[in-house]
Amino acid sequence: MRSSYLSWDDAVDLFERRGLPKETYQNLYEEEYILVPGPAAVTGELPLDEHGRTPWREDTPEAATGYIIDGDLVVDGNVTDVDDGSAALIVLGNLRTRNIYLAGDAKLIVQGHVTSETFVGDWTDKLVMIHGDLRTTVSIFWNEFCPDLVAGTLHGRILAPAYLDLSDVPVGALADPSPPAPLGELLVPELLITGAPGPDDLTEIGVRGDALRDRLLSGLPLTIAPSTPDVDRA
Repeated sequence: MRSSYLSWDDAVDLFERRGLPKETYQNLYEEEYILVPGPAAVTGELPLDEHGRTPWREDTPEAATGYIIDGDLVVDGNVTDVDDGSAALIVLGNLRTRNIYLAGDAKLIVQGHVTSETFVGDWTDKLVMIHGDLRTTVSIFWNEFCPDLVAGTLHGRILAPAYLDLSDVPVGALADPSPPAPLGELLVPELLITGAPGPDDLTEIGVRGDALRDRLLSGLPLTIAPSTPDVDRA
């Protein structure tokens, strides 16, 4: 898959031509990035903090600050960041992936919509700005994680600690398509706390933390059945 290195000045020029607001890209590190022409498709997992496992390692063997996709990006596995580094993914289009797991100092900027079975955020120091909808079955916000922006509608069930006041979240609108459905009809049973909680469990929201992480990194399903809206149907 073609890729090339892009200086910060050239990245800013691209952002301006694509109409990405300065208020969004000014939060990025002013360093070198890897540019990928879109539309782009990735088979399997896309680990933002392991460049050697990405499909762009051949044309650009040295890691950079992050990746800029000039168009839509489809990942048929998970998008993950589990390190405490500062990996960045900027998609100047729509992003469709199986699941998103951000547990490091990740930077995720999407100019269009994001469609994912689950979105899991487990870290405070991050930047997540989505200029369209975030369309999921379940979103899990933990360890003081909260998106910096969802300009459109955040679709799906949101699991978060009580201290997170969703009315203060910078989201255009909230929509749970199945509010009466119990959690057991949305997530696989392996993720649900049924007995005494363990030390890594997310007790307040009823989710087994160790199982959540293990299944994400193993590529195992988290939801009973995908029910996210089609990103191409506005």
